[in-house]
Amino acid sequence: MPTGSVALALVPDPRDGVSLWELYELSIACAVFGIPQPDLADPWYELRLCGDVPEGPVSLRTTHGLEGLAGADTVIVPSVPDAVVEGRREVPDDLVEALRAAADSGARMVSLCTGAFALAAAGLLDGRRATAHWSHTAELAARHPRVRVDDSVLYTDEGSVLTSAGATAALDLCLHLVRHDLGATAANQLARRLVVQAHRSGGQAQFIEAPVAPDDGSGLGPVLQWAAEHLHEPLTVADLARRAGTSPRTFHRRLHEATGSTPLKWLLHQRIGRAQSLLESTDLSVERIGERSGLGTAANMRRHFTRTVGVSPTDYRRSFRRPAGPK
Repeated sequence: MPTGSVALALVPDPRDGVSLWELYELSIACAVFGIPQPDLADPWYELRLCGDVPEGPVSLRTTHGLEGLAGADTVIVPSVPDAVVEGRREVPDDLVEALRAAADSGARMVSLCTGAFALAAAGLLDGRRATAHWSHTAELAARHPRVRVDDSVLYTDEGSVLTSAGATAALDLCLHLVRHDLGATAANQLARRLVVQAHRSGGQAQFIEAPVAPDDGSGLGPVLQWAAEHLHEPLTVADLARRAGTSPRTFHRRLHEATGSTPLKWLLHQRIGRAQSLLESTDLSVERIGERSGLGTAANMRRHFTRTVGVSPTDYRRSFRRPAGPK
């Protein structure tokens, strides 16, 4: 299916251009959407860098002015300068108008980290759930009280408007967009090339006080890997806890600390991902895919898949079909 055009709306500081930190989210978006991946999708995304960037620590040449946002299928604001976040400077009026016009024309609007301040200034987050890096969410909420700010998640997906926390959460959201547009196989392969985790759900916590220690032979890593290889079996929390050498309650707590998810939700997510890959790459029936993914009967798989993904297995296969693999 066509991927469309992605326009990056740059918000440079008029005195300092683009800072090195702001460049981080920008480079993530460029790496995901700006490098053709013809074996994953052809054509890939058409990327535009839009805005007027003065000379600064980093020399950056844009391909369009803000007029380049018009007609884009997706508009991404990677970040805004510290002066905007700290309230010493407003989001430029011409950018606000350009963002509103793009949204009115039907573009999917996305912010990475502090780019949420630009979408909020344009009124595009009013009444919506949104996030940014946890260190900036209090300021975002104070300045834009009509925005339902959530500082506990990696990213939010409100359909036509999406926001992410900072740093690697921006990459999570970009891969989420690829998954939505091109399917699980393309997103997983791209994540592998970028040497990152294939998919972290938006609801995962931004900040974990006590992350799980590196695996020492008794941690969760081997257990989760084993579970991912045995999704077709009737796994229970008690089974996983027994394999981890903990009580079910302790296993539940440790998994939530590590992933922001409960064991049953984690298993369901893994099974849905397995079903997506099989729908994309095989001719297996829905019933067989339900068996292989652990989702059970065809009716049970259709119910869980449609509720989680938003479309039926048949519609998903029609949209993201890849050349058939072994049955």
